[in-house]
Amino acid sequence: MNKILCTLLALAGMAGFNPAVAGAEEMRMEGHHHAMEMTDTRTSLGLSPQMKQHQLANMREHVAAIRSIVGLMAESRFEEAAGIAHAKLGLTPEMQQMCGMFGNDAFKALGLAFHKSGDELGNALHTGDVNASLRALNRTMDYCVTCHATFRQ
Repeated sequence: MNKILCTLLALAGMAGFNPAVAGAEEMRMEGHHHAMEMTDTRTSLGLSPQMKQHQLANMREHVAAIRSIVGLMAESRFEEAAGIAHAKLGLTPEMQQMCGMFGNDAFKALGLAFHKSGDELGNALHTGDVNASLRALNRTMDYCVTCHATFRQ
């Protein structure tokens, strides 16, 4: 009977029925809601609804590319990862043209720097050096974090 009770309690804890964990989760969510109520001080890009959707789709593609790169790195498939970095994150003529369409010079410069870092990431991946590739990936993602902290649609 004690084994069954211990097993049930352990399963309940793993399933999230632990009152201590539930309280901590509730507090975390309260903090999250509080943060959402704060004024958004990021710079608006003033995009049209259609351009917003286009930009969101591009950013989702960037996130998907990073996820693919990480997965390929985990499998030591660096050449494939490099191809994705250059094609999806790099400064292709299409991305250079798109960055040029924005009226905000700081956003434009940040976008160009992000895409250049995508090419640098691709170059690092070509070497097969995990540490150099991770450092380059970190630099690329730093541009994502900086951009999202600075601008909003």
